[in-house]
Amino acid sequence: MNSVSTKLTDEVLSLPCEDRLYLVDKLLESLNAPTREEIDALWSEEAERRIEEIESGSVDTIPGEQVFREIRKRLDK
Repeated sequence: MNSVSTKLTDEVLSLPCEDRLYLVDKLLESLNAPTREEIDALWSEEAERRIEEIESGSVDTIPGEQVFREIRKRLDK
């Protein structure tokens, strides 16, 4: 990092939390990354899709105990 970046970083880190969050959002936006709202919406859609699959019976569920048992078996190897 060059001296300008270092100085800017120091200044940004001294800002109040709300201002830093604003800057983070703006930086992410500049990278064409999804916004927090878009991410939340996507997760909401995914959760609704999964609920529908479970309720319709189109997917088979696995009990949590079985999942953890299989994970423990794999980790013990």
